[in-house]
Amino acid sequence: MTLSVSTGQAVDLRVQPVDEVLDRVERSLQVRLQPDTVVHKRRSVGARTDRDTWVRVERRLLEKIPDQGWNGTECAARLEGIAQPQWHGCVVWRDVEEPVMWRADETELLPGAPVGTAVLSEAPELPDEWWEALSASLDALAAQDTRRVATPDTVTITQALVTESIHGVFSGDFDTTVERWVPAHADLNWANLTAPAFSLFDWEDWGNAPLGLDSASLWASSLAVPALADRVRHERRSDFESRDGKLMTLFACSKILGPYAHPEDPRLKPAQRMAEQVIKELQAG
Repeated sequence: MTLSVSTGQAVDLRVQPVDEVLDRVERSLQVRLQPDTVVHKRRSVGARTDRDTWVRVERRLLEKIPDQGWNGTECAARLEGIAQPQWHGCVVWRDVEEPVMWRADETELLPGAPVGTAVLSEAPELPDEWWEALSASLDALAAQDTRRVATPDTVTITQALVTESIHGVFSGDFDTTVERWVPAHADLNWANLTAPAFSLFDWEDWGNAPLGLDSASLWASSLAVPALADRVRHERRSDFESRDGKLMTLFACSKILGPYAHPEDPRLKPAQRMAEQVIKELQAG
């Protein structure tokens, strides 16, 4: 039960047929997926079930699965003090024809709708209580312990990656050594947050990362809306004021301004301005 694509080739599940995969998930988890609720993303598919739960199915290349595995949602179930959907169970299998693994996780339904897409173009209406819940969850996450290492964009984050990403885009004589590594969600953007009830979901890539990664990631996804980006920096100012937070701001900016930068991305100019400011602060010590 596979997709008809070349071996090891990256696919887009928004356009590739997945009916056989979903059939297998239904049999394994003993649920019925509701067809009118199916959501297709590039490397995952989700749907509501007949027992009022949600199932997320992901396809991942073996080479993109680190030594720690890819059971992030399952491992996140033990975290305390974080608003997230309760995890119920999963099914995992290796594709018989391709070097890929499939995984389906069943969780409780989200308490609200996703705030928006990964990058917002309009400011959402979020009450103060929502921002308080966001900070409480991020602070609770950073205070916990794990042996997992974060894999933002399915790439394991290391000191070498941080240094290469930053110095590959920005010139200047400043140290990129990270001082504190703490648990992070590692995919914090507006598509993985709910409102009006706050919840943080899609925990596939969480693990230890430089302090401030999550805050910088959310800020970067807000840059097209200046007031929203400013609110993120205000609410998470302890992260952004730290040296590691400044490095993560540059790390986030490097993804916007790097070799894959889109000339019409509205985040380009604000990211460039912030990067120049942060580099000056780092050089000043």
